[in-house]
Amino acid sequence: MPMNWRNCTSTICTTNMVRSIAQKEFLSTLRDKRFVVLSVLVLLLLLAATVVGLYSAHTLQQERMVAQEEVNHQFHNSQDRHPHRMAHYGSFAFRPKSSLSFLDFGLDSFTGASVFMEAHRQNSANFSQAQQSSSLIRFGEMTVAFVLQMLLPLLIVFLCFGAFTQEKETGTLKILLSQGVSLRRIAWAKIKGYSKTVALVVTPALLLAAGLLFGQNGFDLHPDTVWRLLLFLSFYLVYFFIFIVLSVIISALHRRSSTALVTLLGIWILFCVIIPKAAANLGNTLYTTPTKAQMDADVHEEVAKGIDGHNAQDARAGGLKKELLRKYGVDSLSQLPVNVDGIIMAAGEEQSTRVYREHFDKLTNTFQQQNLISELAAFLNPYLAVRHLSMGMAGSDFSHYLHFQEEAEEYRYKLAQGLNHLQATRLTYKDKTTRLSSDTWKEFKPFSYETPPVQWALSHHVFSLAALFLWLVLVCTVGFRLIDKTQIV
Repeated sequence: MPMNWRNCTSTICTTNMVRSIAQKEFLSTLRDKRFVVLSVLVLLLLLAATVVGLYSAHTLQQERMVAQEEVNHQFHNSQDRHPHRMAHYGSFAFRPKSSLSFLDFGLDSFTGASVFMEAHRQNSANFSQAQQSSSLIRFGEMTVAFVLQMLLPLLIVFLCFGAFTQEKETGTLKILLSQGVSLRRIAWAKIKGYSKTVALVVTPALLLAAGLLFGQNGFDLHPDTVWRLLLFLSFYLVYFFIFIVLSVIISALHRRSSTALVTLLGIWILFCVIIPKAAANLGNTLYTTPTKAQMDADVHEEVAKGIDGHNAQDARAGGLKKELLRKYGVDSLSQLPVNVDGIIMAAGEEQSTRVYREHFDKLTNTFQQQNLISELAAFLNPYLAVRHLSMGMAGSDFSHYLHFQEEAEEYRYKLAQGLNHLQATRLTYKDKTTRLSSDTWKEFKPFSYETPPVQWALSHHVFSLAALFLWLVLVCTVGFRLIDKTQIV
């Protein structure tokens, strides 16, 4: 027989052998009652987390929509009032739930749902679910992300720990190698078979999640939501693949199933428990956040140095009045073409807002530095990488919360200054009794918030994205080089 036909036949036989090994791993796993029970439990948890998470998110979204409509209606239909009284009356901004937040609650349970927008003060979001829940919420919530991040890798460990060790213990690995199949090809075949098994567990829940998500909107697919969901699924598929490859490699490097299992469980504990907690503690140690009492005291001290529109004897307000008299060339405040009270209020609002923003920016920068430690730790741990990316795609991370907070503050400032402008242009000096018509408040657009696009979300998790794919490259290169050097005795 010619040499090229022999090579071709050998290649076909090797390919068939690899396909057979993958199919064998898939079928043998399905016949293992212990794994089937574990898989069914994980699948049921995924399905339950999907349904409960969607119901919870939908309920919260409806409540916040109703609340936002109600406060907008109350503001626009308020009775006749003085503009500055309306500025103190204020309004609320309710953060809407992201369409994918039911998959990963992220920080939503801890960051608050609404912001009270009033004059002279910048407030943070309050009324979080954690404030209304027991201390058990610190241990995590049963969400789709929790199952995918914590339980699926554990299931993969129990699925793959004996990938090679069982073959070594029974002596079948030598038989496979004698057929001309390399250790690397056997490893890829096993990875393929295990990947099919994991897909069998995860796919029903993900299909249910997609069906429920798009079904509630009559399958009106919003491009941004579709991209977020596809990226959400892609990141988790990479994450599972990393654990499958890593588990197969660890199994190849050990001779006994027991030691391979203990090693993999140690890696799971290190990845999912120890490193995340250590990274969080390190961030808090390196970048300490000030107490609320200290921050309030610092803000109050700096605001007090500015113009006080409520104090007629304030020297800084007196300087502003003299400047206006010189600017318009008049002798008394009553002759000014504008109401100086409104001008002073606007100047005070500008100064207090600047102080609040400076302090909030410092606090935000501290939180971002803490989060950066966690993102950099993702290069040591794929769990942290997928966790940040998962929250980012679900719209429940710190960046999305901060975006809402900034939008609410921008609206608050424009609302306060708009009301100060009414006082300056529609009322006369020292007029404290005139009330503007309730129709005046309808001139102000209600607060509305839109989640930023997926590109924006990805740009805030560049380190996590790089770390996840770096792990993929490492396990597929360094890992298989270790397998190639493994001695089979």
